[in-house]
Amino acid sequence: MLHKKSKKPKKAKRTEKEQGDSIRASVKNEMARPRMARSARIAERNLDMARVSERPSTTMPGTVDKIIASPRRHQPEKAQIAVGRANRRYGDLRIENSLTDENGDDVRLKKGAHVDVTVAAEHKTSAAKFVKES
Repeated sequence: MLHKKSKKPKKAKRTEKEQGDSIRASVKNEMARPRMARSARIAERNLDMARVSERPSTTMPGTVDKIIASPRRHQPEKAQIAVGRANRRYGDLRIENSLTDENGDDVRLKKGAHVDVTVAAEHKTSAAKFVKES
């Protein structure tokens, strides 16, 4: 029994003219925008009232490892939280175990509770990462 080789139609190659037209269109689009220095773009972005300025942040899942009783009565107890995506050596956080829910009631974390840990930075202390396009 002989098998026939299936011939798939080859994709048409873009001609040089089509490639040149697409490049020219992107250059025209870029040239239509006014030239601005980077500092001017940043200043314009900061003055835009419609844009909501958010602090840079990240959210990671965590689990309450243990509840640590306070040695003194006037100090609140602490909850130790193991953060999942953090380095093993630095993955434990200790916070006061006196939280407030959306209704304003006092709540406490229990051992084994799953929590989301959000770390936010101030704009002045965070550095932007620029990727050079080639």
